[in-house]
Order: sequence, then C-alpha cells, then structure tokens
Amino acid sequence: MKISGFTFIRNGTLLGYPFIESILSALPICDEFIVAVGDSEDDTLERIRAIGSDKIRIIQTQWNEKMQDRGFVYAQQKMIAQYNCTGDWAFYLEGDEVLHEDDLQKIKASMEKHLNNPEVEALAFDYHHFFGSPDWVAISPAWYRQECRIIRNTIRSWAPDGLYFVVMDKNRKGRYPRAALVGAPIYHYGHVRSVEAMRQKNERVGKYWKHDHPLFNGYQIDPQSLKPFDGTHPAIANNWLKNEAEQNFTPNKNHELTKREKKHRWAMRIEKWFNIKLNKKHFTT
Repeated sequence: MKISGFTFIRNGTLLGYPFIESILSALPICDEFIVAVGDSEDDTLERIRAIGSDKIRIIQTQWNEKMQDRGFVYAQQKMIAQYNCTGDWAFYLEGDEVLHEDDLQKIKASMEKHLNNPEVEALAFDYHHFFGSPDWVAISPAWYRQECRIIRNTIRSWAPDGLYFVVMDKNRKGRYPRAALVGAPIYHYGHVRSVEAMRQKNERVGKYWKHDHPLFNGYQIDPQSLKPFDGTHPAIANNWLKNEAEQNFTPNKNHELTKREKKHRWAMRIEKWFNIKLNKKHFTT
C-alpha cells in the first residue's frame, strides 16, 4: 500500500497557518507528500524546503487572481497537488489541520483495512474545531463534525471549493464519495491564529469567495456553541500553539447573537431533544 499526502499553501507564515506542523504530523505515515506552493510574499517555500525530507515534492504554482467564484481557486490548487499523487490513497490536509501522533497507526490501519474494498471510496475523520484559543472547541452544527480527508486515488474525483471531494460517474452528475469512518480526529487550528494573522487572512482571501470581510478585531461567537477542550494537543503543534495562537480568549456571555447563531442555537436544542445530528456531511456511509 502506498500513501500520498498532499496539500496547498500560499503565504502560510504571513497568514498564520501551522502548515509546517500539519505536514510533519502526516509525514510518518506517508510515502510521499505533494505540496502545491503558490507564489508567496513570505518564507513559505523556504520553510517547506527546510524540512529536508525526500518524501516531499514541491510544485510551485501561480494562482488565478481573477477566479473569485466560491473559492474555486482553492479547488484548483488542491487538485494540482492531488493529481500529482501516485499512491493508492491520497491523504489531504489543509494548512491549519494537524494529526495527533497517537492516531497515526489507527489512520494507517484504516487505509489497510479498506484498501481492497472498492465500496469504500474515502475515509472520514471526526473534527476538533478550536476557536478563540487552544482551550475551546466549537460544537454547534455550524461546524462540520466529520469530513473526508482521504480519497481512493483510482477513482475520478475533484474538489468544488477545496473543502470536500466529489466523485464523477460516467461524466455525469457528481456525488459525494462512499466513506468509512476512521475513528480519529483532525485538529483544526484555523480559528485560533493570532488576531493580526486572522485579520491578514480575511483581508487577503475574502476576494476568492466574493466576500467583503469587516475589520477583524477579535474572536466573537455564541458562547453556547463552545465547550472547554479536555484532551491533549498533538505534540508537533505545541510550539506553534504556545507562540502563534491566541491565548487569552474567554467566551463573552453578553455576545449579541446573529441570525445565524440563533438558528444554530435552535438546532443544538433539537439535536439534544431527538438525539440526532443536523450538521451537513459531504459523504455517504
């Protein structure tokens, strides 16, 4: 069995991504790791080269600045990396997603288990979405609780906006992949980066989604959509969490709810009453 890791990144340092930690967290179980590196204004490319692993293959890319429709430029970059994978499985991590060292063997065992079962087209992970600081995780249906990050590399798949996979059957309508659950989480740190890095990120990437972001001055969220994190973080991320992540966030009990947050409060109540999950999934089981 051959495992290909892949990702894309641009201005990773400037925008506060733990992209080096992300790559290093998956490298032990990957036979190769493809990184599509966009033309950056910082030391992103040099830092990836400095990892010094012969597993890593860098593809330098140019982003289409005119592509501003629903994040499709992200999909383009993701697919550049994915289409250069040569393994049985293609394992995608975003630049703010990290694996825990305690889960690596479980992840690899899941790929081995389903390698010869064509009915399993992808493998899905649980998620820890950290918000505000490494001490809090988001739990409302606003956040995807499970997502495919491993796709069988012998099927026709593509990424509509970079987040998820679509499988194409006979050049017709796309569908979500059939997936098995890995039973391990991905640690998502995109919403704990420093306030300045988040401000830079919003200002620079909103155009690719046709979004006009207001000036980011701090993390705000419905406090009922958070819970304290009582687990351990990946060891590879500890230095980044200590030096680059926000540390002093406290949920604001007087936070004024948005219409969307009010809707998700009701959704959380319904989930509790009926023991169901209302978040969207981009795969079938």
